[in-house]
Amino acid sequence: MTLIARIFLGTGAFALALAVALGAYSAHAAKGAAHPDAARLLQTAVIYQLVHGLGIVACGILARQAASSWVVAAGTLHLAGITCFCGSLWWLAFTARSLGPIAPIGGLAFIAGWLALVAYAFRAS
Repeated sequence: MTLIARIFLGTGAFALALAVALGAYSAHAAKGAAHPDAARLLQTAVIYQLVHGLGIVACGILARQAASSWVVAAGTLHLAGITCFCGSLWWLAFTARSLGPIAPIGGLAFIAGWLALVAYAFRAS
């Protein structure tokens, strides 16, 4: 298995495990959080992390066959999206302070990651 496949499989699986743990934690922590909509913010962060963690695992599976630059870009962008988008929602929920444009940048990273997989699908031979 290639190094990039192992990295994506490992980080994707870790992101999924972390999402489950954070989801369980947020069910209780939201009650004492600083932001009045903390429960909704945390639920959104967990859902996006679960979906994009699966996307990273998919990139790891695809990278086992051929480590295309499109697959590498997709996995990297999904990881960046989890960090920026989900991380900023956690920050907002617990501090009631926005990190500015970090969440939208993470959202754009998610979109770009999926579009990179589209490009891979149509360029794969």
